[in-house]
Amino acid sequence: MLDSKTQKKTQGFTLLELMIVVSVMAILAALAVPRMIATYNDIKLRYVATDLSGLLQSARIRAVRTNSFFSIQAGVLAGVPIYYIDKPGAGFVAGDPFVPIDPAVTVTQGPATAAPGSAAFVAGLNFVVDPAADPPSFSARGLPCIGAPNVCPQTPGQGFVMFMSRAAVTGNIPWVAVVVNPSGHIQIWSCDRNGNWIQRD
Repeated sequence: MLDSKTQKKTQGFTLLELMIVVSVMAILAALAVPRMIATYNDIKLRYVATDLSGLLQSARIRAVRTNSFFSIQAGVLAGVPIYYIDKPGAGFVAGDPFVPIDPAVTVTQGPATAAPGSAAFVAGLNFVVDPAADPPSFSARGLPCIGAPNVCPQTPGQGFVMFMSRAAVTGNIPWVAVVVNPSGHIQIWSCDRNGNWIQRD
């Protein structure tokens, strides 16, 4: 016959103990899940920014190599948003380099945006951002210009900014920006939770 101490040891957890453990796990999950979602959104958005930055660099190299000019245009391919390298006026044709854009990502060209701290960020770039929100284009010299069907005039001291955000279920909406400065160099910036912009690349 089991004594009372041995019997107590073999009973396992009480309902109260199980409820306490479940409650603690629920609290930890409530704290961790929003942060994991925010990190996931940040990573996905930076992938899009990196892909778009690479496409811009490809357009610049192509313009210099062919002694011509090329633009980056938005489009849709098989229902998926894309950006592609375009000879202005030609439109998307098979074989044009392109990158798919996550449908949850919104891209805004030009200085007008809802991004936090964007006015101070644009002012801090120390160059004029194309106010007409034209697609970024590159001349035969690899400099930013405004592409049209037959010409790509350059405005000295002017560049481009493309702001990107990704829809967030919880927490702050993440923002990044791809910048083309007047010398044609391409940079990636991201906004922290306090509205400060930090150069990443």
